[in-house]
Amino acid sequence: MKLTCRTAACTLLMLVSASAFASSRLTPQQCNDYPFKPLSAPATHAQLMNELAELESVGYDPSAGDDDNYPNDIQQAEQKLQVKYHEDCGAVAPLSTAQSAPQGSAE
Repeated sequence: MKLTCRTAACTLLMLVSASAFASSRLTPQQCNDYPFKPLSAPATHAQLMNELAELESVGYDPSAGDDDNYPNDIQQAEQKLQVKYHEDCGAVAPLSTAQSAPQGSAE
């Protein structure tokens, strides 16, 4: 009986912990560290690597090189990051550099 109660308690604790992690939002610091937030100083190597990792996490593949999809592929990844930002932080994100191009520019 003790084993059954202990197993049930551990299972319940794991479920509560997993749901708490799954539903948690990012901290304000994590939201401010999103790659497309404007920087007040030149970007560091770590920030550039973070941005690349974030872009890759939503499907961008830098090894594709100068194929026919560039710059559309990176712009799509940036848009996916914007959606992810809104889901995680619930705030209005600033436009990224690629999205702030003049409206009349050719694609």
